[in-house]
Amino acid sequence: MSTVETIAAEALRGQDDVVLLDVRTHAEFRALHASPARNVPLSDLDAAALAKELAADSVYVICKAGSRSEQACRKLSAAGLKSAISVAGGTDAWVTAGLPVRRGQDAMSLERQVRIAAGLLVVIGVIGAQLWHPAVIWLSGFVGAGLVFAGITNTCGMGLLLARMPWNR
Repeated sequence: MSTVETIAAEALRGQDDVVLLDVRTHAEFRALHASPARNVPLSDLDAAALAKELAADSVYVICKAGSRSEQACRKLSAAGLKSAISVAGGTDAWVTAGLPVRRGQDAMSLERQVRIAAGLLVVIGVIGAQLWHPAVIWLSGFVGAGLVFAGITNTCGMGLLLARMPWNR
């Protein structure tokens, strides 16, 4: 896995002409985003087109905490953009640094949606195994395995799926 260059949010203070891509879902972006950011969700990221469009610029990529922005930087670098830099700590660090943000309608974060969905599937598996058929417990095992995989690879399939849902558009 290649190393992604990062920058502290504080280092961008006062840079008005910065190109900042926010790769969170549309709903997360509408709730709160760094003022200069442009929303390009990771699930919709056309790395080749953006690499062409932004070839001459230094591009900073931000998400909630840093994981999705690093994935986006890898995609952009693979598409030929060599100046993709992840904002360390994401919008959480941006807000903590007191940098300008725009607030809109509240939305449930993608991370929270994943926790709710995973927990619900585990509960359904356990209750289903007790009330209907013992084999339903495998649903809970499958979710657990998915969480372990997400932790090891830092890629969450359920998060990618939920990001494509209509309420996150």
